[in-house]
Amino acid sequence: MNSFQFIAVTGILMSGLAHLLLHLWGKEIASFNYLYVCWSVLFVFGSIQNLRHNPEDDDHHHHHHH
Repeated sequence: MNSFQFIAVTGILMSGLAHLLLHLWGKEIASFNYLYVCWSVLFVFGSIQNLRHNPEDDDHHHHHHH
């Protein structure tokens, strides 16, 4: 898991907790769902970053590891 994914997971957890508290207080915020969309996009972005920077690629560039 990279930093983008860590931030996204933390964001989703915090948003979920806040959403739960607001629900308990009887407050409904329609735009709250957009937060989940943003965190999901960030998580997907982080996943793409992981795919682009996989360890196999690094081995070709850094010959001093061998």
